[in-house]
Amino acid sequence: MAEETKNCCCSQRRKVRERTEEEALLQRLSRIEGQVRGVRGMVENSAYCTDILTQVSAIQSALNAFNRELLARHIRTCVVTDIQKGDLDVVDDLVATIQKMMK
Repeated sequence: MAEETKNCCCSQRRKVRERTEEEALLQRLSRIEGQVRGVRGMVENSAYCTDILTQVSAIQSALNAFNRELLARHIRTCVVTDIQKGDLDVVDDLVATIQKMMK
């Protein structure tokens, strides 16, 4: 379920996700991508500033929802599993990640 390997050149960690989880996350990202393209079109078509700002706010809300979902899944699977294995370093990693998110 929450297997990690140490072979990635970019982050040193990887997670094998269940297909349904991956599809749900990718679907959310596709919707957000569509919203961003919509805002780009609004800028290209000289839309009114407050209309664009409203759409940007919706994008920020969608990204926050994505972050919450990913964080919740991470805590339920990766963090709990690592704590059960006795690896408490994952707690420091989680705190650091949350602090970055709050900046």
